[in-house]
Amino acid sequence: MKYYKIFQYAYLVFAALFIYDGITKWPVSQNGAYLSFALAGLAVFMFFFRSKFRKKYDDNHNKR
Repeated sequence: MKYYKIFQYAYLVFAALFIYDGITKWPVSQNGAYLSFALAGLAVFMFFFRSKFRKKYDDNHNKR
């Protein structure tokens, strides 16, 4: 189950990349920047969702 932790943090890496992409696109096209910021928000949400799900799974697995 350790590889789930690695993939969980990959969402934060993707969020940082999308934020960087949004900042670089802002002067050229604000619509493209908004899309990048929305994807960054989704990646942060997925990080917390996966974190909560992983903890729930670990707690349930350790009770057996």
